[in-house]
Amino acid sequence: MRSVALSPEARTRALADLASGELDVLVVGGGVVGAGSALDAATRGLRVGLVEARDFAAGTSSRSSKLIHGGLRYLEMLDFRLVAEALQERGLLIQTLAPHLVRPVPFVYPLKHRGWERFYAGAGVALYDTLGLLSGRSRGLPRHRHLTRRGARRVVPSLRKDSLVGALEYYDAQVDDARHTMMVARTAAAYGAHVATRARVVGLLKESGRVVGAEVQDLETGERFEVRAKQVINATGVWTDETQSLAGERGQFHVRASKGIHLVVPRDRIRSDSGLILRTEKSVLFVIPWGRHWIIGTTDTDWNLDLAHPAASAADIDYLLQHVNAVLENPLTHEDVEGVYAGLRPLLAGESDSTSKLSREHAVATPVPGLVVVAGGKYTTYRVMARDAVDAAVHSLDAKVPASVTQNVPLIGADGWEALKNSVAVLAKRHGIHPAWIEHLLGRYGSLIDEVLAPVAEDPSLGEPLKGTPDYLRAEILYAATHEGARHLDDILTRRTRTSIETFDRGLGAAEEVAALVAPVLGWSSEQQATEVEHYQGRVAAERESQRMPDDATADSARMGAPDVVPVR
Repeated sequence: MRSVALSPEARTRALADLASGELDVLVVGGGVVGAGSALDAATRGLRVGLVEARDFAAGTSSRSSKLIHGGLRYLEMLDFRLVAEALQERGLLIQTLAPHLVRPVPFVYPLKHRGWERFYAGAGVALYDTLGLLSGRSRGLPRHRHLTRRGARRVVPSLRKDSLVGALEYYDAQVDDARHTMMVARTAAAYGAHVATRARVVGLLKESGRVVGAEVQDLETGERFEVRAKQVINATGVWTDETQSLAGERGQFHVRASKGIHLVVPRDRIRSDSGLILRTEKSVLFVIPWGRHWIIGTTDTDWNLDLAHPAASAADIDYLLQHVNAVLENPLTHEDVEGVYAGLRPLLAGESDSTSKLSREHAVATPVPGLVVVAGGKYTTYRVMARDAVDAAVHSLDAKVPASVTQNVPLIGADGWEALKNSVAVLAKRHGIHPAWIEHLLGRYGSLIDEVLAPVAEDPSLGEPLKGTPDYLRAEILYAATHEGARHLDDILTRRTRTSIETFDRGLGAAEEVAALVAPVLGWSSEQQATEVEHYQGRVAAERESQRMPDDATADSARMGAPDVVPVR
């Protein structure tokens, strides 16, 4: 598959192509389901467009627990079909679709009661493994094992001795969700989809009661234009109701937002060779290994405030610290928190008052001819959601359209993965950088690594780490702007890299260096470059202020104090 650069020039061409002729399918929303829908439609031979108001994965798809999993807790709800489906997708991602981005991760589940709990929890984990085997795609993930208390504390020395009587260890997988979503969109572009971010749908075009396209505004220039399409897919997550209302019709289902927050702490604050999964009074809590860090989450609370920038309050942070500290020998404090992020789950609205009881399954509907709406679900099953949405869309097309093939379509960068893993020393010698950097780059770009490092031959300084965040090379920052569709400083520090949550200064120390690197590519004047840095500084200040607020209302008010560099409304 040819590598397609989502460069500034490519965006200009995509906008022009969207405005000319008629698409078979226009997808609205650049989260993982929208990107997946564009890929599914493009690989069926359809003419496809994808528009996103902000950046790829700017909403929910960059703020998950970053797990690719079956949902162990759904077994307790007897939702075997959902778990089996998710485990099959987990296997597909690890083995075929994105082996360069998705990797296995172990979890220890501490047991607090003797006898019955080991039998009960052990039976659940055994069923989890069995469902994975029945999917035919469990290769690469070890089976679970039982641990004594001493054995568990050998794996997780930070566990308090009185916090468990034994444990179970099992495997799931993890992914950088924002990077994966961008790669799905980029793969869709490689198969012919016209992809554009910072392009907001401001209206739906209707003729004789049928949706026939959308009015789109280029948020970078303010220009508005029409995109004609035989079918429009609304894949806007927590914005589903808002987008659906543009058709002037009542939807067949509604989406309710549930807020989940996560903390990021340094790896040395918890001594462990494995992640942790802990039961709380409401749900479960994960402690997830993340490079030189741990991700701790999540909460599950109703959210009715700003959808673009959900805010974490002091109460949210205290909740997570309290529950994780209940099992740690050396408790975490607020000073240990490097980063905090909050996201919204798009749950199908039900009658329960508790968001944790709302459906994680997805739904597809056609509220008006020409418009397909897809919502709900979980990150792991994005491909199934996308397939179902495109199935509904092509049902109304005149021509015969092939069935989905995305189960056999690896993402860009996945080709030759096994060979590349065996070639670290060769690649290190070729590019003149340390093997540890090669391993880092392979886990982010796969077979695109030569493309990322190509500019280093002309400018050796690009092969050096950023001064403000030494976990990333300067070449990666440049590549984000030239190939990965990054348009603004926030896109790079928050989603193309995770600097905003992986450093105690939230990326402030790297902001000017990053802005200077990408300014020539993105055509920024010195004034625009300064504006980008100022807006990022304002975002960080607003987030820190919100995290000191006692509740959702005051946290939301504080976070709204920093406007986006490109206003969406």
